[in-house]
Amino acid sequence: MTETDTAPIRLILVDDQELVRAGFRMVLDAQPDMTVVGEAGDGQEAVSLVRRTRADVVLMDIRMPRMDGVQATEAICATTGSGTEPGSGPRIVVLTTFDLDEYAFAALRAGAAGFLLKDAGPAELLSAIRAVHRGDSVIAPSTTRRLLEHVAGNLPGRPQAPAATARLDVLTPREIEVLTAVGQGLSNAEICQTLFMAEGTVKTHIGRILHKLDLRDRVHMVMLAYETGLVRVGPGS
Repeated sequence: MTETDTAPIRLILVDDQELVRAGFRMVLDAQPDMTVVGEAGDGQEAVSLVRRTRADVVLMDIRMPRMDGVQATEAICATTGSGTEPGSGPRIVVLTTFDLDEYAFAALRAGAAGFLLKDAGPAELLSAIRAVHRGDSVIAPSTTRRLLEHVAGNLPGRPQAPAATARLDVLTPREIEVLTAVGQGLSNAEICQTLFMAEGTVKTHIGRILHKLDLRDRVHMVMLAYETGLVRVGPGS
């Protein structure tokens, strides 16, 4: 087993409330496979900290002074890649409440690996951190659906240029169906039932879609499905 396999997940906590950071640190440092290596009280401090501190995962608050979590996420991902390549920067998980979901969506577009509600329990928080460290998304399909429905009125309109949908030309009709189902917030099990496919086949299609469209994870599949018009959300959808 290599050092990478055994080393604890290195975490940076970003929140303008010291008590919130203290609560997270208490839970995280108690885990044998995790260690908090830094804290920041705003986005500007977070960007600086990431540059000088090796970390695997950043828990990023959204609304903060000087620089918010969206701007910080964009700055970090622009310089590090946010874990998209081996040896690149940390994966970012944005922390949000439903009244700030439009910011969470913007952070996902900026390169965050996913989002977590601030009132998530310890078990959900720990599971999310381990998931993004493995390269997975931390947005459950049902939560994705609620997020998009909640912020539909605040999201930018879908691109109308042919180039927007031309990206989908590399997909087979079946892959388009799977991408649409993912965009609708269906889980793999629900896709199996809806499209009459085995779960292994669904996973294979998702892997091919990610590869063909150069998408990082399921989160970005959802966003692309919305932006290209495969999925409509909100009232009247």
